[in-house]
Amino acid sequence: MKVILKKDVSNLGHSGEIKIVKDGYARNFLMPRGLVELATEGALRAWQNSADKRTKRVTAENDALKELAKRLGAITLSFSRPVSEDGVMFGSVAKSDLIKNLAAADMEIHKDMIKLPASLKAVGTFEVEIVLKSDITAKIKVAVSAQSK
Repeated sequence: MKVILKKDVSNLGHSGEIKIVKDGYARNFLMPRGLVELATEGALRAWQNSADKRTKRVTAENDALKELAKRLGAITLSFSRPVSEDGVMFGSVAKSDLIKNLAAADMEIHKDMIKLPASLKAVGTFEVEIVLKSDITAKIKVAVSAQSK
C-alpha cells in the first residue's frame, strides 16, 4: 500500500515522504493513529500544494524543540531516596518521576521521549537522554542522593 507520512514515524520515515508499507500495518496501526494518508492522486496533489505551509510549520516546530533542548541541557533534577545502612537504595527514580519534575519546570515531555532503559536504583549523578525528535536530543543530569533520616 502506498502512503504519505503525515508525521515522523520511527523506523519508517519523515513527514512528507511517500512509502510503500504492508496493507495490515497501514490499516491497523498507521491510519488509526493519523500517521499516514493513502497516496491517491488527489492526496498527492494536495500534499504538494501545501508544501510551503508544511515546511514553515516544521521549521517553527524544530526551532521550538531546539530551544527546549537548550533549556533541558541546563537542568539538573535532584531526587532524594531512603538508603539502608548497607548503602542499598529503597525505591528508585523512574521515568514518571522525571516527567513530574520537568512538568513542574513547565516542560512537557512524553514518557516515550525519555531514553531510560531501567529505573535508577543507585545514588549518584546520571545523564539521561531525551529524544524530542529523531534528530533533536537533549541530555539532562539527574542527581540521586541518600535521604537523611
